[in-house]
Amino acid sequence: MTEDLHNVFDKKLIVGIGSALVDILALEEEEFINRSGAAKGGMILVSNDVIESTLSQTTKKPSFVPGGSACNTLVGIGRLGGAARFVGKLGKDELGKFFEKDLEKNNVEPFLFTSSSPTGRVLSIITPDAQRSMFTCLGAASETKPEEITENCFKGAMIVHIEAYLLFNRELILAALISAKAAGALVSLDLASFTIVEEAKEFLDKIVDDFVDILIANEDEAFAFTGHKDELQALAALSKRADIAVLKLGKKGSYISRRGEIIKVAPKGNGFAVDTTGAGDLWAAGFLFGFVNGYSLEKCGELGSACGYEVCQVVGANIPEAGWERIKEIIKQ
Repeated sequence: MTEDLHNVFDKKLIVGIGSALVDILALEEEEFINRSGAAKGGMILVSNDVIESTLSQTTKKPSFVPGGSACNTLVGIGRLGGAARFVGKLGKDELGKFFEKDLEKNNVEPFLFTSSSPTGRVLSIITPDAQRSMFTCLGAASETKPEEITENCFKGAMIVHIEAYLLFNRELILAALISAKAAGALVSLDLASFTIVEEAKEFLDKIVDDFVDILIANEDEAFAFTGHKDELQALAALSKRADIAVLKLGKKGSYISRRGEIIKVAPKGNGFAVDTTGAGDLWAAGFLFGFVNGYSLEKCGELGSACGYEVCQVVGANIPEAGWERIKEIIKQ
């Protein structure tokens, strides 16, 4: 099936569905995490009041950028020159307009629904170890209805990329999975956060087995999903659940497993990171872009590693132009 899709879909379209969010990036010291009650390296759903209260305690002026896991991935694909579409729901407000314009600017086709609720946002607290701990208020993003997600959302898609953050609404993610398969697409699922995996483990087990072709996880997410801390044991457990399994190991690189074949992907750079926001999302962007273009899994992994490295050299999930130029040199080789 995978090989046939490369020939059937000339456009090589990747469609992402997820929460349309604006990221608020705050650089703070470690003790701020303890005071705020954030889950170190994880994500907690909160009300807008909690975000406002936490923002009032920040010591530096935060920055605002469009975000959300699947959106970050699709923006990366668009910047690489790929065909990309993002499906989500926004508020009818200035943040919503900001989000949509940024998609278009980055070569991503918006497929957006609107709500009278405010556009969702994420307060991402970034500590000196480059870890990000997130408070998320979904706002309009939480109001996407299962009946809105039809096969038409994914028309022409070779891959539908889904963030596990959608597990907050099980009927919605199930509608997305069913519609993606009805559209004839492969399904890529990013496990997104260990806290999400822990809370939805039983349901996640079922949908992975029934729908997922490409399963992407970092060490913490893989442990929450498989129960294995050992890298190769975790990878083996992931690979039993999907045709392609990816285990991201941060500065140690990553593994890709497919039908018994294991590929070790070396990390880029020296392991230094300014901020890990978007690192996994951009890794997925490079990997999926390479995959739909028929690159070897080794090259897909190299491209993912390069995208992940470049985004870690800046605050936020937006790779600057110079970084994209370095990444595109890998494509040319």
